[in-house]
Amino acid sequence: MTGEPPPSPPDPLSYEERGSLQRPSPPLFVGEGVGGVRAAGVLVIDKPLGLTSFDVVARVRRICGLKTVGHAGTLDPLATGVLPVCLGSATRLIEFLADASKAYRAVVRLGATSVTYDGEGPITTTVADPALLPDQAGLAAALVAFRGAQTQLPPMHSAVQQGGKRLYELARAGIEVERIPRPITIYALDLLDYRPPDLTLHVECSKGTYIRSLAHDLGAALGGGAYLAGLIRTRHGPFVLAEAISLDDLAAAQREGRLDEVLHPPDLLVQSWPRLDLNATAARHLAQGKPRPPTASRCHGGPAPARLRP
Repeated sequence: MTGEPPPSPPDPLSYEERGSLQRPSPPLFVGEGVGGVRAAGVLVIDKPLGLTSFDVVARVRRICGLKTVGHAGTLDPLATGVLPVCLGSATRLIEFLADASKAYRAVVRLGATSVTYDGEGPITTTVADPALLPDQAGLAAALVAFRGAQTQLPPMHSAVQQGGKRLYELARAGIEVERIPRPITIYALDLLDYRPPDLTLHVECSKGTYIRSLAHDLGAALGGGAYLAGLIRTRHGPFVLAEAISLDDLAAAQREGRLDEVLHPPDLLVQSWPRLDLNATAARHLAQGKPRPPTASRCHGGPAPARLRP
């Protein structure tokens, strides 16, 4: 943790800016599949409380009648909010969305600790009297140290692999190991509300950040402990909560033949890349691994990647 101002997160195309974009033509459907079509694109699901991210993927598979479905960033069962789910060939781009920054609204409960760092584990009260908890000025001062580039220990109850095993597998077996700190960046950390013992934070962070660990570490810094009592992901890369749909809404769109209305184009996941427009001849050359004809394409937004240059 440093005292330097945190860097700004990558600046994805805003929801409002993307609202003015036209969807690609031809439509995002290719070939036949269960239910008539096989889709390629991104669904922005508002993950409900209690479901795992894999539960959501399984439901999307059933609703859309597709096998090739994947999510781009795990949300714990006790968390809700933005969960991008890629369909069809768009799953090949998941790695680029997984690297994107994220934003959260987190409720941290002071004066108690949890072995899982959230409300799922056994809770131990450490400060019974709310009057003994830090005041708002003390909270604001403590938050300063958690902004910017830093290293963070993942929770024992997490999917991080260490020594060939998931940490949660070791934790369930009663084994605690020395964890390896991971580099993260907290771009923004703001106090939205404080009603002891609960405080609400706005967090913008890099990939790999555990908000549970942030809550735990903040409690340790304040003294008395803390755990994550609630979490909503409000943004993942370019996708925001305002455009997320429920699983029920997705099922209705599928029944009514409106899936294209809720499906986002796959190229949003690589919108910061230079775009190369190819005519039919250049596209055929590229597919065959040949150099593209120099007059058969145009590059937008910067130089073409070197491997695509003639």
